[in-house]
Amino acid sequence: MSSDLLPPNSTSVRRPLRPTWWKRWLLLLTVPYLGAFIMLASFQRSLIYHPFAAKSLPANQAGFGTGRAHDVTARTEDNLDLRGWLVLAKGHVAGTDEQFSIELSKGRPVVLYFGGNAANRNYRMLEVQVLTEAGADVLIFDYRGYGDCSGEPSEEGLARDARAVWRFATELKKIESRRILFYGESLGGGVAVRLASELSLNKTPPAGVILRSTFSSLTDAASSHFPFIPVRCLLIDRFPSDQRIRDVSCPLLQFHGTRDTIVPICLGQKLFAAAPDKSASGIAKGFVELSNADHNDVMETSRPEVSKAIREFLPIAVP
Repeated sequence: MSSDLLPPNSTSVRRPLRPTWWKRWLLLLTVPYLGAFIMLASFQRSLIYHPFAAKSLPANQAGFGTGRAHDVTARTEDNLDLRGWLVLAKGHVAGTDEQFSIELSKGRPVVLYFGGNAANRNYRMLEVQVLTEAGADVLIFDYRGYGDCSGEPSEEGLARDARAVWRFATELKKIESRRILFYGESLGGGVAVRLASELSLNKTPPAGVILRSTFSSLTDAASSHFPFIPVRCLLIDRFPSDQRIRDVSCPLLQFHGTRDTIVPICLGQKLFAAAPDKSASGIAKGFVELSNADHNDVMETSRPEVSKAIREFLPIAVP
């Protein structure tokens, strides 16, 4: 019976309502969950992109030796200047802009390097070395907001940056698309796959795509780290590579470490499964498992395997 109906002289004392034990536990679980939810929703791009800024990153101080690296700048469609390096294949040097242009016209493969979500181009030297030792020239640019480039990174912004690098190579430097390959590292794999997909649909695909430690989609990668948070409802930048790679018509080579703790190998395998079995020219796709590699130590643990596969892939993609 309600205490409001008790007689005035009743000795009963009205007690304050207290939450039952299960309500307390629900409160204890809900508050941190909502906090994590709000944090991910509000600061997701700062969690995705980790650029290292630098006042300048001159090519002549990059450690490639005299005459092999050259400073280059590409202009984006939204008027940002992307700065980077042109690094000639091992054994080739040039002292002037004209000599670099002559070197680029000699028919070697040219790799456009798309880096991961952290640091800047100065931290990609080992992989650039592997590519140049395999006989390729390399164009490596920093994304907007990275290194000595202005702007703020986002999925659409990085897509604009990739298109600017492609225009720089094909229109300004006059490099034939049949000689250009993409190298996408981690999140850069999402950038490379998107550009390769767009170009394939436009019937102007690159010569090939090499992907290292990349994901099927950013939502898959985020879900693997935050399984109890609905990241698929939260993410603005999604990088759905497993959908886009279906349209890529050029040869494909993938590397992934079996010990990868940032992008589990199952996500690389999911991306590989979504790709066409063969390129438009009939070249079968290839996947190389690196048994000793995590995410950020591929060159330290598996450089011989990576180097061998790239050396075999380049002449197939650029005969």
